[in-house]
Amino acid sequence: MQASCAAGSPGNEWIFFSADERNTRSRKTMSNGALLRCVVLSTFILLRAVTGFSGDGRAIWAKNPHLSPVNASQLFLYDTFPKNFFWGVGTGAFQVEGSWKTDGKGPSIWDHFIQTHLRNVNSMGGSSDSYLFLEKDLSALDFIGVSFYQFSISWPRLFPDGIVTVVNAKGLQYYNVLLDALALRNIEPVVTLYHWDLPLALQEKYGGWKNATMVDIFNDYATYCFQTFGDRVKYWITIHNPYLVAWHGYGTGMHAPGEKGNLAAVYTVGHNLIKAHSKVWHTYNRDFRPHQKGWLSITLGSHWIEPNRSENMMDVIKCQQSMVSVLGWFANPIHGDGDYPEVMKKKLLSILPPFSEAEKEEVRGTADFFAFSFGPNNFKPLNTMAKMGQNVSLNLRQVLNWIKLEYDDPRILIAENGWFTDSYVKTEDTTAIYMMKNFLNQVLQAIKFDEIGVFGYSAWSLLDGFEWQEAYTTRRGLFYVDFNSEQKERKPKSSAHYYKQIIKENGFTLKESTPDLQGHFPCDFAWGVTESVLKELGDLVKLWVTINEPNRLSDIYNRTSNDTYQAAHNLLIAHARVWHLYDRQYRLTQRGAVSLSLHSDWAEPANPYVDSHWKAAERFLQFEIAWFADPLFKTGDYPLAMKEHLASRNLRGLSTSVLPRFSPEESRLVKGTADFYALNHFTTRFVMHEQLSGSRYDADRDVQFLQDITRLSSPSRLAVMPWGARKMLGWIRRNYGDLDVYITANGIDDQALENDRLRKYYLEKYVQETLKAYLIDKVKIRGYYAFKLTEEKSKPRFGFFTSDFKAKSSVQFYNQLISSGGFPSESSKPTCSQTLRSTECTICSLLLQKKPLIFFGCCFVSTVVLLISITMFRRRKRRKFWKAKNLQNIPLKKGHSRVLS
Repeated sequence: MQASCAAGSPGNEWIFFSADERNTRSRKTMSNGALLRCVVLSTFILLRAVTGFSGDGRAIWAKNPHLSPVNASQLFLYDTFPKNFFWGVGTGAFQVEGSWKTDGKGPSIWDHFIQTHLRNVNSMGGSSDSYLFLEKDLSALDFIGVSFYQFSISWPRLFPDGIVTVVNAKGLQYYNVLLDALALRNIEPVVTLYHWDLPLALQEKYGGWKNATMVDIFNDYATYCFQTFGDRVKYWITIHNPYLVAWHGYGTGMHAPGEKGNLAAVYTVGHNLIKAHSKVWHTYNRDFRPHQKGWLSITLGSHWIEPNRSENMMDVIKCQQSMVSVLGWFANPIHGDGDYPEVMKKKLLSILPPFSEAEKEEVRGTADFFAFSFGPNNFKPLNTMAKMGQNVSLNLRQVLNWIKLEYDDPRILIAENGWFTDSYVKTEDTTAIYMMKNFLNQVLQAIKFDEIGVFGYSAWSLLDGFEWQEAYTTRRGLFYVDFNSEQKERKPKSSAHYYKQIIKENGFTLKESTPDLQGHFPCDFAWGVTESVLKELGDLVKLWVTINEPNRLSDIYNRTSNDTYQAAHNLLIAHARVWHLYDRQYRLTQRGAVSLSLHSDWAEPANPYVDSHWKAAERFLQFEIAWFADPLFKTGDYPLAMKEHLASRNLRGLSTSVLPRFSPEESRLVKGTADFYALNHFTTRFVMHEQLSGSRYDADRDVQFLQDITRLSSPSRLAVMPWGARKMLGWIRRNYGDLDVYITANGIDDQALENDRLRKYYLEKYVQETLKAYLIDKVKIRGYYAFKLTEEKSKPRFGFFTSDFKAKSSVQFYNQLISSGGFPSESSKPTCSQTLRSTECTICSLLLQKKPLIFFGCCFVSTVVLLISITMFRRRKRRKFWKAKNLQNIPLKKGHSRVLS
């Protein structure tokens, strides 16, 4: 039956007519609405045809332009993973075992590939030597506290020639010892049968995976493993990332066996890998699952990609095609309908091997869960995937959503995830922490918000090892291994400490900030808005700031540090003289206060597991804030920490920077010349220790900044970290005592011209932390000034008003915040302005209702007061008269005369 579009049904539903019915209606005129619906349907059919009717994954790229940037489902999620979540770590046999020709092990295609293609690599005799130091691997597992260990069995270590005949006893003993040790530790093994190390004999005799004979040979090998190890293994992976096996092994030649240029061979290899997996699944399902009660899958790897223009249908189609041609290549036959995606069959018609109908039935559904790999091997080198002109992305949450929509919401095991560091990085792998944090939180968001059935996560990898075409130039381990050492000690990296903490807490607990607080600021609290120019002078001003942010001189004096320090010295002296001038001539009459305003962003160690990062964070605060605050509020001199650090650098020949000296007179002049602490606070910086070369201003501090990609941030990359403001205020109180504190600037740039939701969120959270500092930490905060009133053209949008003076929605929000005096509870007493207004209204109502009575009362009181006054006056006059008369009868001494008043 052919379909056409029709209108007229009450609910505007789609109605399908037969060809005859359509002919009888052809003369009727279609309405504009019906025509539009036909266009939509045609587009839908076209899209389905292009993407191969492969599911609804394309919906992932539908962006909601009205989605708030501070929507809770998009922010970092502080929550825990489901109970009994499967936490693990993984390795590949060829990467970590070493001993490539020890105890009867046969050579693999990678042993040969190193000798022929990676000649700059010395040998594979060392690696991490897990074959020799198994106990050290087990201790590393104990340290992290995993619930499963994902490892692969080296096929040529069990069967040197690849054919299942007589097993290599030493190899068998190694894996038996490993499995028994895991059982004693209650660590679940997840065993991969094939992680790329094909016995070289099979490559030389059959051409490797190009030959369909490999399907049965692989099944024999898997059957032996099920028989031998299946009593202790409940989770099996047949093949790790078959896409890379086929594409890099036979397409680009970057992986063993190193063949390239033959696309037909690439897809033949992929075809045989799928059939080999399928056959093994059926073998396990038929012969072993009934009594071993295990599960089996295949690990599929992929990238993720975003359209250049989310509103452009062709860009979205290209993204869908990109995912289908990589992940869908293997996922669609196994997790889908048993066949390749339509887009692949049409594009690769002459070289893509077909599945017969029987083979489709054989392949379809041969996975008990979706094992997914998302890591650098899927992204580097760049020719790993077909980008189709779109943008590669690391959004793990989005690709999990795509899998859910495309493959009917499967249970998912993240079987490989992580990132890499350079070879020189030892245990301070700070970047790896943030990558792990980002990926893990995306998984948590996918579970909590998107209801995706992720049941486990495998961090990759346990140890540093051989990284395929990268050899030893990159590292991916949670544990550092010195490959040149004899004992190959496993040293936990920062990422190992971090992952251990995540497992222990089963997710992300909210440690940085306490829950929101209800309460308000005092009645005389100063609320305001900062602007660049104020024209109030003299007795109209009660708070004076002499210099704004003198501690940000690096933007001006960037030639040498000594220029910067001398300029700062002169500014301090100038400020002190102005303070004394005001104190001497104006304070008594104007009753104001004078200070300067310091840029005071908070600093956190980028890597909390490294002592040098904690020291760098404190050093940043000393060089950024104490530099000016110590002379004013404490000693009349520069911080000792600054002087000692600069002296140390000079001794080591790293710089020639010297702080100017305060003379005794200058020290007395400067000390105490600030009536309050004024700070401009915008964000929190993550800092690490780093010795920088050259004469740049930051070089004296030996700090480097790191951007936390998991944080909400503004267009100018200001991280929104409200708890940093409270920590900053606490630091000021601890270092400088109970000063009056004014936040003279606090704000964020927001691109929105009307509904600036990011700014409202920022204001709410930062004022909330300020309130906690006031009520809980007892910081004497006297005022808060939001930055700023109006924005400037061609600059970050910080203003409450646009450059043409149009108000944004944050104006009303801030007004309400001021009116409430903070965050009072519904049951609390009215704020100061509300109490005054309520009292005034009560008096007005009383005057209106009781006006006659009040008038009579006033007259009566006035009359009584007048009568009392007259009476008292007359009595006083009579007393004086009689007193004077009585005095005339008193005799006087000789020589005295009488004086009458």
